[in-house]
Amino acid sequence: MTVKRALISVSDKTGVVGFARALSGQGVEIISTGGTYQALAAAGVPVRQVSEITGFPEILDGRVKTLHPMVHGGILALREPSHLEQLDRYGIGTIDLVAVNLYPFVQTVRKAGSTHGEIIENIDIGGPSMLRSASKNYRYVVVVVNPERYGEVVERLGSGRLDEDFRLTMAREAFGHTAAYDAAISSYLAAREGELFTPAFTLSGQRSQVLRYGENPHQGAAFYRDPMVQGACIGTARQLAGKELSYNNILDANVALELVREFTGPAAVIIKHNNPCGAACRPTVEQAFRLAYQADPVSAFGGIVAFNRPVDEDCARSLAEMFLEAVIAPGFEPAALALLTEKRKDVRLLETGDVSEQSGDRLDVRKVNGGFLLQEFDHGVPAKADWRVVTRRSPGEEQTADLSFAMTVVKHVKSNAIVVAKGQRILGVGAGQMNRVGSARIALAQAGDAARGSVLASDAFFPFADSLEEAARAGIAAIIQPGGSVRDADSIRLADEYGVAMVFTGMRHFKH
Repeated sequence: MTVKRALISVSDKTGVVGFARALSGQGVEIISTGGTYQALAAAGVPVRQVSEITGFPEILDGRVKTLHPMVHGGILALREPSHLEQLDRYGIGTIDLVAVNLYPFVQTVRKAGSTHGEIIENIDIGGPSMLRSASKNYRYVVVVVNPERYGEVVERLGSGRLDEDFRLTMAREAFGHTAAYDAAISSYLAAREGELFTPAFTLSGQRSQVLRYGENPHQGAAFYRDPMVQGACIGTARQLAGKELSYNNILDANVALELVREFTGPAAVIIKHNNPCGAACRPTVEQAFRLAYQADPVSAFGGIVAFNRPVDEDCARSLAEMFLEAVIAPGFEPAALALLTEKRKDVRLLETGDVSEQSGDRLDVRKVNGGFLLQEFDHGVPAKADWRVVTRRSPGEEQTADLSFAMTVVKHVKSNAIVVAKGQRILGVGAGQMNRVGSARIALAQAGDAARGSVLASDAFFPFADSLEEAARAGIAAIIQPGGSVRDADSIRLADEYGVAMVFTGMRHFKH
């Protein structure tokens, strides 16, 4: 195709002067608006203002400048006799290339101190309109939204390769750009109104990386980041070292981070296949990691480790002794980073910043064939004041602390979920079994003799007393569960017979 005239109006001015100069050098007339016009004119690029083309000045503080038939007629016209005759009749020239990116709405939302008024003013109107016009008419117009495409467009123009397939690809990119932009606006307004489950929900993300494969080598996969989410999370984490993250690494790192951030004191957790196989709280992260690893060294092999404090050199030495896939933490002290990158070059190191507060993300999205489910993330924590001791025996102070620890961990274990713990560390985990007693047996067998005098947490009530009997026979001293079964009385009676303390929280934590 031939490009005789281009309209360039960009918020992100990266590379725009060089792009416009290269187009002009190939005989393309450049028209532009506002700040883009000023930047090009100041750089000596021949450029005309849009107001010269429309015969109408920019008005309403720049809110209206390109919304005009002289612009959109030139973009939308089919290069066919009936449309070209109308252009001639009204003196409208064709526009063959549109390079536009939009007002920085997301950046304004994320900027500290931005007012609602400032955010609304950064909703672009003319830009999306031009992009949609150009994209709709891709058979005759090339549209550019990404500055990284400038060089390719110039090269293709020079070699006569601005073919229709390429123009369609660029149109698809432009529609993706405007769709993500509108989704961000909708997300912001919904959050401002406090509405989570809007009548129409749009999920939007920016592709961070194409992954080698998904859960299995025959599945394609990619990772997308939500640009509207701020705060420490897997989506905002920065990789400092190691191999490229895999699909499974990202899933496991997310579970690890979401669990470890629940503890206020220094803590370490180890995740394998989306379940915690080790977790501990101790005065230092190195001590916490050692105890977390001891819970299940077999499962910890090739696991993902997360900390809620920066990794120091002592902790890094311990990490370097183990085979791990990834380590995620608020940060890494310089000596720790140097040691790990030297001794474990392949281990992925992810830095999150302070994890003490949740990110701004509130919705858990699960895709099903033909639709998706939305729910709030399970950030529920049953207050100690709401705990109800239902047995004659009450848990002691240390047991109460361990019950709280175990219930925190069990929330992040696949249902049916059972956790055995003592001394603020995991001793055994039973996950994902089709019946609860099966999970209890696995967790108790893993804990072995250490189960005696320890505590047990269940993510949901005991439908029968069989799980409690298994726990009591293994020497469990205290149990925490939501309660709510029609057979709760059977479990309470059995607990009293064995002298086991039991607490009901009233809050279930299924994780399917």
